[in-house]
Formats: sequence, structure tokens, C-alpha cells
Amino acid sequence: MFTPQGPTLRELAVQALSSVERGYDLLAPKFDHTPFRTPESILDAVGRALARMGPFENGLDLCCGTGAGMDVLERLCRQSVTGVDVSAGMLTVGRERVRGDGEPRVDWVRGDARALPFGPAFDLVVSFGAFGHFLPRELPNLFAQVHSVLRPGGRFAFPMPAPARPSSPWYWALLGFDTAMRVRNALWRPPFVMYYRGFRLGDVQRELAWAGFDVQLLTLPEFGHRSDGSPRCRMVVATRADGPRPG
Repeated sequence: MFTPQGPTLRELAVQALSSVERGYDLLAPKFDHTPFRTPESILDAVGRALARMGPFENGLDLCCGTGAGMDVLERLCRQSVTGVDVSAGMLTVGRERVRGDGEPRVDWVRGDARALPFGPAFDLVVSFGAFGHFLPRELPNLFAQVHSVLRPGGRFAFPMPAPARPSSPWYWALLGFDTAMRVRNALWRPPFVMYYRGFRLGDVQRELAWAGFDVQLLTLPEFGHRSDGSPRCRMVVATRADGPRPG
């Protein structure tokens, strides 16, 4: 799971007892050597699917971390690519890793996804692996923020793997992790919000529609199908419709 260059058990414990922002500041130098980074297979699959919809002019990587999604946007966008994240440490590593010396222009912005510091400037917003840091009650505002920074017709895209089934060891591993995090947050402050099982497709579709998006689900064929024929991984593509967002 972790390479020798990754964090030690002690370092992970210190990070887990910090706030989300401070925890990622501490983890940042070794983040790319952990299983928390989105795998290249998912990044490449999303990039290929979005390439068929582009090209795009200006892209935003929401909760960009060290910039894995920025690599995808650089291949898709012609004018500018922006990464926004609450962790200054993650942004520092991202700036060092993704130089952005040519076109498109690359910018890194420290900011909270729940209060984005942009106007409607983007044609494409992507996000990879960040939604576990938001409680279900925060999704309406989060999606409204994304809607507000997209131009009419702009797209918000992110991968969504199928949930593990009870017969899978991953189901019990993720259930155990979420349970441990809930106990930790009940006993320790500040909270560290990171839950793997709370971001459900039905809820996501409903909240995106409420925020003013037309929602499409695309199968990522690289990951195949489960025994019942359902895809192992989808990409959610939410398009900002013309007109005002519903009240």
C-alpha cells in the first residue's frame, strides 16, 4: 500500500489527529507515495473521455492536492489551468512538480471549495478523490459553488467507482475506516473529515440537478463490468444549463 518513500506510521498518526488542512500540510511532501493519490489508470481514463468532448479553454482542478488532475487539464485546455486547494503544503509540492512554463498558463490558488474565489471563468472543472472530505449536508453548497464558476455550457466531471459489495474485503475495510474516523471525530478536536462511503451516486445526481446541472453518466470501459453488467467505474459529467440556478 505504501512505498518506502511514503509516510511512517507515526507520521500518519500525527496527521490523522490534526485538522484536514494541517494534516495535508504535513502529508504533502510524501503524498504522491501513498495510495491516497488517484491512480494513473483513472486519470488517463477520465482524460481520454473528456478529450472527446473538448477542447476546452480554461480548466479548474477542484481540491487539486499535488496536481494529479492538473496533468489531465494541461492536455485538455488551451488557455489556462488553475488548481485550488485549502492546503498550502499540497500547493507548494504541486507548484514544484507542475512547472507550467508554456501553454496553457498554470495557476495555483489557496482557497476553500465551499467558497471559491472565482467568477464564471471556466469551461471545465474536474475533481479527483476529494469528495470524502465533505459531509453530505455540504454537497448542495459545494455543487452550487462549482456551478457559479462555470460558464453556461461548462462541464463538471469526476470519476465515481462502483461501491464495494458486502462480499468484498474492500467493503469491510472501508466500513472499518469510516467507523474509526467517526469515533475519532467524536472524541478528538479538531475533526478530520474523510469518509469513503458517504458519497453516493443517487444523492450526487439529485444535488447536482438541484444546483442547476444537467447530469450524464458515462461508463469508463477501461475498468470493465461487474457480474451483474453494471460498470465498475463511471464518469459523472454535469453540464451547467443556461439560465439561473434554481432557488
